[in-house]
Amino acid sequence: MTTASSHTARAHSFNAAAAQYAANRPSYPPALFDAVEDLAGRPLTGARVADIGAGTGIATALLHARGADVLAVEPGDGMAAQFRHSHPDIPIVRGNGNTLPLADASLDLVTYAQAWHWTDPALAGAEAFRVLRPGGALALWWNTDAHDVPWIADASRRIERHFAVDVTAEQRNVGARAVDPAGRLGLTQRTVRWSRRIPVDAHLANLGSHSIFLVADEEHTTAFLTEERRHLLQVFPDGIVEETYDVKLFVALNA
Repeated sequence: MTTASSHTARAHSFNAAAAQYAANRPSYPPALFDAVEDLAGRPLTGARVADIGAGTGIATALLHARGADVLAVEPGDGMAAQFRHSHPDIPIVRGNGNTLPLADASLDLVTYAQAWHWTDPALAGAEAFRVLRPGGALALWWNTDAHDVPWIADASRRIERHFAVDVTAEQRNVGARAVDPAGRLGLTQRTVRWSRRIPVDAHLANLGSHSIFLVADEEHTTAFLTEERRHLLQVFPDGIVEETYDVKLFVALNA
């Protein structure tokens, strides 16, 4: 499989696991949205926002709860169906960041939560600034594993060995140079650390909702998750896993 076809397969893999994704993926802390407001220079309350690659609506719902007038944009059938099931009162349209189905200069904020890396940054950046009003902002963020936490570093090494992927390289790609290869967006960056405590089976379901797992052979994935459960119960004998994340936030202003 070519790199491009592999990327496409991983991008589409979530549609068959949308319910698992919605139930087990981590949310985002209030401090993240405080940081978005600070770097964007305006409150979310009353802001006209489009959340692109909205998926099942984890970030969209939080933007809505902060008082934003938010519209979701999602390309995937399965993810969009799950979004409508979970958030029937939030509007959603089909589309992707490379060709936004939105009017010029119509938004105060364009957001991407865990989604910018599925776009062509040059196309998506131009589209974001097209639909933003003067003074509006583009905000991109990712939950990334805190690899300075020993058990998380150990788990990442096990994933790398089993699936022959470089997990830390993927997370290093969530940086200004990778997010904006041409250096045209004028990004400012902030990191917000947070954690959550969940049952070990919920943690494994969260892992299994990632594209590395979804595109792998089912037997290969099941073997890893079975062995990983054993490792985790040695670290967390009460069966409650503490996941620690660094949310990497990037904001660009439309001057």
